[in-house]
Order: sequence, then C-alpha cells, then structure tokens
Amino acid sequence: MKRTLFDLLLVIALGAAAAFGWMRYQAGAGVAAQVAELTPKTAGAITKLAESEKALQELQDELAPLQEQAQQLSAYKSAFANGESLRDLEAAYKKEKGPLSPERQLGLGVMRLLSKDGADPAAVDAFRKALDTADWGTRKQVICAAQNALASAGQKVEVLSSCQNQEAGAKPEQGAADAKVAAGSDAQGKDASDQNASSDKPAADDKTAAERRLEAAAAKKKEANPPNAMPPWAYDGPLGPDNWGERYAMCGRGRNQSPINLAGPLLRVKYELIHDYRPGPLAIVNDGKTWQVNVAPGSKMRIDSMPYDLISMTFQRPSGEQLDGKSFPMGIHLLHRDKAGKQVTLVVLLREGNENPGIKQLWSHAPAKEGPQVQPEGVVFNPANLLPRELNFLTYEGSLTTPPCSENMRYYVIKEPINISRDQIMQYPFKISSRPVQPQNGRPIATN
Repeated sequence: MKRTLFDLLLVIALGAAAAFGWMRYQAGAGVAAQVAELTPKTAGAITKLAESEKALQELQDELAPLQEQAQQLSAYKSAFANGESLRDLEAAYKKEKGPLSPERQLGLGVMRLLSKDGADPAAVDAFRKALDTADWGTRKQVICAAQNALASAGQKVEVLSSCQNQEAGAKPEQGAADAKVAAGSDAQGKDASDQNASSDKPAADDKTAAERRLEAAAAKKKEANPPNAMPPWAYDGPLGPDNWGERYAMCGRGRNQSPINLAGPLLRVKYELIHDYRPGPLAIVNDGKTWQVNVAPGSKMRIDSMPYDLISMTFQRPSGEQLDGKSFPMGIHLLHRDKAGKQVTLVVLLREGNENPGIKQLWSHAPAKEGPQVQPEGVVFNPANLLPRELNFLTYEGSLTTPPCSENMRYYVIKEPINISRDQIMQYPFKISSRPVQPQNGRPIATN
C-alpha cells in the first residue's frame, strides 16, 4: 500500500514538473518571438538615431560660421553706432554733382542700417533708389543686393529667383521643394504609388522614382521661368506703357523718364561728338519687340573728349523723341558705355525719303522671327553708315525707354535726320516699338 502511494506521488510530481517545463518552454518561445520582432525595430531605431546625430552635427557645423558672422556684424554695428561715419558719408555725397550711382545708394543704405538700431525708412529709400536706377543688363549684383535688402526689411518686392539663390543659407535642395509644390496633388499621389511599388528595389543611382520626378519638375520649372526673367511687358495692350508702372516702379514714378519732346529754351554746351566707328562682323537679333544689332568691340564715340564704347543699336517705330512736337517714322538708339559703366545713348532720327543702303544691308539679314542672335558668315557692317554728316545735337538727362526704366541715362539726339524709304519702313515687322513721350518735369535741354 505504501509502495503504491509512493508511486502515485512520484507520477504526480513528474507530471507537475513536465507541465511546469512545458509552460516555461511556451513562455520562452513567446519571449523569443517578441525579441525577434523587436530586433529589426531596434536596429531601425539605432540607424535613425545615428542619422539624427549626423544631421545634428551637420547643423552644428553650419551654425558655427553663422555665429561667427553674427559676431562680426555685431562688431561692425558697434563701430558705426555713434553715427559719425554716416554723417561724414552723407556730407560727402551732398557735394557730388548729379544723382548718386546705384552702388553708392546701396552702400548708403547699408551704412544707415549699421548706424541705426532697427528698421530705418531712409535706408529702405536708399535701397529702392539703388534698385530703380541700376541697369538690369550690367548691375545684376546690385539688383540682387537691393531686392534682398528690401525683402529682409519687410518691403513688398519681387525678388528674382537667381537673386534668391544668393541669400545666406540657400541650398540646392530648396529647388526640389519648390518643384514638389509645383507638381501638384495628382503628381504626389502617383509618386507615392511609384515609391511603394519599388520600395524593395532601390534605384541604381540611390534615388527613388519620386525624387527623380521632383528633379524633372524642378528642371521644367526652371526652363519655364529663367533665373533672370523679368515680368512681361509690351508696347501696346494690357502690358503696354500705360501699365508698366504696376510692375516696374520707376516707369511709373520716375521724374527723368525718356523719351521726351525736345523744344526750347535751350542751354549751350561747347563740346562736340566725335565718332570712331569701325567695320565689324554683323550680329543681329529679333527679341520679339525690335531688331537689335550687337556691335563688335572697337567702335567708339568721344563726348567732351571722354571715350564711350558702342555696345548695340536698336530701332524704334515711330521715333520716341520728338523735335518741337514733331515725330519721325523711325529712330535708332545707339547705346554707349564708358569703362566705369556710365551709359549714354545717341539717337538718330529717320525721315521718309530715299532708300538707305545701311538699312538695306541690315534688313536683308535681320531674322523674321524671334530667336537667337544671327551672325551671317562673311558679312561686315559699319555703324558709321547710319550717321548723318553733321553730329549737331540736343542733349538731356533721361532713362531707359523700356522696363525697368532705370534713370541716369544721358541722351544725345542728332538734329539732322537720315533717310529711309517707305518700303524699308514697311519691311520693319514691328508696328509699334517705342514708348510715348514722357513729361519733361523741368529738365534742362542743351545744344552745341
């Protein structure tokens, strides 16, 4: 009996041990499964942590030079805080004859910001004057600096995209972000599906389909909006001269705008115009608004003994400038520039008469449609062929006759017109390619 009871207890103990062992085994298997499940997540978390640490280090590396620049700027502001340098600079500029150059207006604005704490209306005004008077063809750096300065001061200004790329901290990746917005919601949905479909098949160049799509969109956007693109304008219609001031401030509020009607009373000057124009290869372009002849280096005009290089010639229909209220069928603007960047324009008026051989040569090679510059092989042109014999002139201070209507342009309008035949006038494909006359606003007109 005792033996039987002992065997029974032994069986019960062994069963309990087996049951306990089985339960432990099951628990261990569950833990192992959880460990197996958490292991990839842990690895992913470690990877993300490493990436975050790397990104943090990159930000710290970028922050270091910015902190150094901030310290330098603080030192500059401390040096100019008493305003003495600003007063000296303003006093020196008041002695200057004529308006300040765009570069000096820009420097004056910066000096005012350094000398005064917070926003300064006079600094904003200086930046606007720099922007209004800068030549968009040769003063890109000044334009960018003035636009960015006005934008940072909270002023409403349209900043060129190429100028935005020059801002501190701008990165190439920002273009992709802009492209993502331009792509639209439909493209984003397709990107997501493409990305999911190829998630386990990385691209050979380590870029997802979405990234490549964004790059394509960015390239398309850049092509549609070139970095130096200006707001559109025209010589007639809704984008015509009456509305230029909506997008180009100087066209609307400038006081020395061109062209004008030239009439007495007249002042007298004692200098002459002496040209040294030379033959060179013909280069002509149709820009959709006029024909422009780009002149090869070497041709010069001496004005009061100062040499100016001839840069280009453009044609107007009708003439922009008027003589005693009289307009002419066409006009030619010959743009000159000296070594310091100062620009002057010589205006030749065209009256209807005999055929003009110089015009005939240009018209025979001028492109009929808008497009790139044309350089006919072996064709040589001399700008002197479009000048009258006598260079007696009327002169005044004006502006560009096209947007952005920048001022500080000296004009010399030749009194003696040259001939152009009626057929040649009709062959010119632009019915209107000139701006109406602008108010004189008391500007003096001189003659030699």
